[in-house]
Amino acid sequence: MLSVQDAGATVLTQGDRSAELAPGDMILNDPTRPWELVHEEPIRMHVFRVPQGALAVSATDLRRVLAVPIRPRDGGAAALLSPMLRSLASSVRPCPDWLAERLAGHTADLLATLVTERSADSADGPAPGPADPLVARIRRYVDDHLADPGLSPGTIAAAHFVSVRHVHHLFATQGTTLGRWIQQRRLEECRRELARRGRLSVSAVAHRWGFVNAAHFSRAFRRAYGMSPTQWRRSSTPPVSTDRGPGDVRPRTTPARSRGEFTNP
Repeated sequence: MLSVQDAGATVLTQGDRSAELAPGDMILNDPTRPWELVHEEPIRMHVFRVPQGALAVSATDLRRVLAVPIRPRDGGAAALLSPMLRSLASSVRPCPDWLAERLAGHTADLLATLVTERSADSADGPAPGPADPLVARIRRYVDDHLADPGLSPGTIAAAHFVSVRHVHHLFATQGTTLGRWIQQRRLEECRRELARRGRLSVSAVAHRWGFVNAAHFSRAFRRAYGMSPTQWRRSSTPPVSTDRGPGDVRPRTTPARSRGEFTNP
């Protein structure tokens, strides 16, 4: 059960947790367990019943955020979900089934993001792994936007309705940083493209995959693979045989890669 405080002040208690709610604040609680709502003045609260199966989150993550105040001013998904729910509740009107399903689906997705975000930020939360839904979505987003030199923690956080702090937290718990992950993926794509025969220069390949500085790209490539981009291209591209005469140039049937330790993943 998801409640959004619209007016007045409330204290909700469930089990050993108690939360004070001000207008705009939200809280999740389990309606199958005893709970208490206390207020000293008239209040207005919007209550949404959400099937747990509609949320792509684990039961552990959900329990971790039950009866804990969720405040929009803390940023992240809460800053989007609270005004959205208050607006939906105050402007309910009949709508086609397909539209109702779309609204419910988008709301459930945003709520699942909020639960994942808050659960990971909790002190006793487990480190999210690569299979975590939000981590997986961020990785797909990074792959889809590698060529954009403006790709940054800020743009990634905004696209997933979470805080920049939370994005950094997700990758820190996996022993890396978001910046290193982006650079690693860009280097992998550059290495893959340089291994193919093509007319693009090394600097053009670097720019194509989001590197804005060719010198920085060369240094990063050498640190990662032990050779310069030019050396990698020469060692990976099969030489051309011209023994059939002009106009009949065919590649030799030699292996495309001469150093096994640099094969593509």
